[in-house]
Amino acid sequence: MKKFLITLSLAAAFYSVSAQEITLDKIYSGYYRGKGISGITSMKNGENYLVIEPSGLAKYSYKTSQKEGNLVDGSFQSYEFSDDESQILLLKASEPIYRHSFLGKFDVKDLKSGKTMTLNEGKFVQEPRFSPDGKKVAFVADNNLFYQDLASGKITQITTDGKKNNILNGLADWVYEEEFGHARLFEWTKNSDAITYVKLIETEVPEIFIPIYGKSLYPTEMRYKYPKAGEKNSVASAHIFRLDNAKNMTVQLQDFKNYYIPDVYQTANADEIVLITSQRTQNASDVLKLNTKTGAVKKLFTESDDKWLDTDNVSLEFLDDNSFLWGSERDGFRHLYWYDKDGKLKKQVTKGNWEVTEYYGYNPKTQEIFVQTTEKGSINKVVSKININTGKSQLISAAEGNNSASFSKNFNYFIETSSSAAKPYTFVLKDGNGKMLKELQNNSEMLKKLEADNFTVKEFMTIPNEAGDQMNAWIIKPKNFDPNKKYPLFMYQYSGPGSQQVANSWDGGNAIWFEMLAQKDYIVACVDGRGTGFKGAKFKKVTYKNLGKYEIEDQIAAAKWFGNQKYIDKTRIGIFGWSFGGYMASLAMTKGANVFKTGIAVAPVTNWRYYDSVYTERFLLTPQENPAGYDENSPTTYANLLKGNFLLIHGTADDNVHFQNSMEFSEALIQNKKQFDFMAYPDKDHGIYGGQTRPQLYKKMTDFILEKL
Repeated sequence: MKKFLITLSLAAAFYSVSAQEITLDKIYSGYYRGKGISGITSMKNGENYLVIEPSGLAKYSYKTSQKEGNLVDGSFQSYEFSDDESQILLLKASEPIYRHSFLGKFDVKDLKSGKTMTLNEGKFVQEPRFSPDGKKVAFVADNNLFYQDLASGKITQITTDGKKNNILNGLADWVYEEEFGHARLFEWTKNSDAITYVKLIETEVPEIFIPIYGKSLYPTEMRYKYPKAGEKNSVASAHIFRLDNAKNMTVQLQDFKNYYIPDVYQTANADEIVLITSQRTQNASDVLKLNTKTGAVKKLFTESDDKWLDTDNVSLEFLDDNSFLWGSERDGFRHLYWYDKDGKLKKQVTKGNWEVTEYYGYNPKTQEIFVQTTEKGSINKVVSKININTGKSQLISAAEGNNSASFSKNFNYFIETSSSAAKPYTFVLKDGNGKMLKELQNNSEMLKKLEADNFTVKEFMTIPNEAGDQMNAWIIKPKNFDPNKKYPLFMYQYSGPGSQQVANSWDGGNAIWFEMLAQKDYIVACVDGRGTGFKGAKFKKVTYKNLGKYEIEDQIAAAKWFGNQKYIDKTRIGIFGWSFGGYMASLAMTKGANVFKTGIAVAPVTNWRYYDSVYTERFLLTPQENPAGYDENSPTTYANLLKGNFLLIHGTADDNVHFQNSMEFSEALIQNKKQFDFMAYPDKDHGIYGGQTRPQLYKKMTDFILEKL
C-alpha cells in the first residue's frame, strides 16, 4: 500500500466566481490550476536539457536557458534515450493496467538518420528498454520476454511459457508492482550480450474477482492474482538469456534468501548483474552478484533488521569503478554506505539524526554525491552535495521547504523544484554550487488568486503523545480566527508506515479543500504520529507486529490535546482519511468513539487479513504467526463501539483495497445495530475518479461535515 495522494482532479465544470471565497466549483474548474515543467531530462553533454512541450521534445541550453529548437517534433506521452543518445524511444499510445504498469505502443526514432521504426510491429508491449549499445530493445508482450534488433527489425522471442494469471517473464505480478514499486523485472548486462530476468509463477496464488457493472446487461468480471496475507505468493526464480547462444540459464539461488526477488540491477562491469533477494518476513535481504557468463552467484552482503527492511525503497548505485552506494537504516536513520566492488564496506558516507531521502548522482571529478535530505528538520527536504571521502557537505538548495533537483549530467547545473506551505512550486535554474541563474517558472498567479480568496497559511507545531514523543503537526485556522471562540476541529491524516503528511510543502489538492472548510469556520489539523517517516527508524518501526495500535493511540491523544485548547470545541472533533487513513478514521470512530463526533473513511482497510502479503507481512508477519496483531487492531473488532456520525466510502472496483473490506465492516456495524452512512462508487478503483466523480465525492463529504460536525 503506497501512500495514496489525494489530488483534486481538474475536470471541466462551470463555476461562478465568488469574491474572496474558495469553492468546490473553483477547485474543480481548474481555477487554481498550477503550472509545471514536464519531463525535465539532462542530455549527456551536460549542457542541454529537454522538456516535453505541446510541439514536441524541446531542447534548452543550461548556460543561456534559451530554447534551441525541438529534438523531436510531434505528440507523444514519454520518451527514453539510448545510452549514446543517438536513438529515442517514444510512447505514442497507452492503456493502464495497474498503478505502474501499462500497455504501450512505441516508436524508435534514429536521431541521426531521422528514420523511425515501430516496436513489435505496432502491437502493445510493456517495459521496453534499450540495450546499452543501442542496437536492440527488449520488451515484454503477453507475459513473454522479447528483443528486437533495430538494424534489421528482427524480433527474437526469449521465453515462451508466459500466460496471463499464470506465468510472467521479466514482469512484476500485481503485488510485486504495488509493493516493490515497479513493473520491470529484467535488465541488460553492460556489454549488451545477456538479459537477466525474473520469472514469477503465480499459478497457485489465489485469484480475486471484481464485478464490473458498466452498462452491459450482465456484469463482467475483472480477475487477477492477489496474494492476501498468509496466502501463497508467486514462486520467483532468476534466469539468464545469452544472446550468443540463444539459451536460457536458471540461476541457482537455493543457498540464499530467495522468496522474493524485488530488484535486478546492471553494474558498471560487463557480464555482471546484481540481484536483491529477500526472505518472506522481509527483515533480511541478500545482495548477490551474478556472473552472466557462468551463472555463478556470489553474496556481497546481507542487510538485516530486527523488525523490517523497506524492500520497496532499495537504494543501490554503482560508480565507475564498480564500487557502490547502499542505503540503510542500520544506525537508526536512513543513510548512504559505500562498498567496494567485492561487497566490503569502505565507509558510512552520511551520518546524523536526519535521513537521506533521495540520491541524485555522483560526480567523479569532484568526488561528490548529490542528495536530498532532512538535515534541516524532518518537515523540510533540502539538496546538498557531499564529498564522498571527507564527508564535507554543502547545502545548495533553499534551507526550508520541499526542495528537489534535476541535475545536468556533468553536475554543473540543476533545476530546483521548490515549494513550501506558503508558496506553490517554483522552478529555478542553478549552477552546481546552488547559485541562482534564472527562474524558469513560478505559480505566483495561482497564489494571488488564492490570497484574493482569503487563503491562510498552515501553522506548524509539535504535539506530545502519551509515550513522550513530540509529533509533527500543522493547523489551518479561519482567516478571522478569534482565540476566544470555540471552533469545531476536523483532523486529516494518513498515518501509514514511513509516510508523511506534515511537511513544509505545497499541497494543491486537499489543502485547498481544507482552506475552504476553514472559511466555513472549521479548524483543520493534521498530526504525524508514531509509524510515520523521516524521524528515524525507532519512531517509524515501533508499530511492528501491532500495525494500527500506536497510530490510533496518537491520533486520539492529538485530538484530546487539541480539545484542551481553549479555541477548540472538544465535543465537535472530526477525522478523515483515505486508504490507510481510512483505516485510521474507522478505528477513531470505534476505539476513539468518546473523542470523535464525526468521521469519514474512504477506501479503508478494515481487516489486514484482506490486504496483500508483501505489504502486510512486512509489518505484521503472517496471520498464522501473529493473529492478535491482525484481530486486535481491526475496526471490525470494535464495531460495537461506534456511536458518532460515520460516512464510509469505497469504489466497487478497487483492485488495491478491495470493496470486501467495507462490506465486512458494514456487516459488523449492522449486526451491532449501528447507524452509519455509506457511499459506493460503481466501477471506481482506489482513486475514485473519472468524469464528475471527484466533484460529487467532495461535495458529499463537505455536506456531511457541515451537517454532522
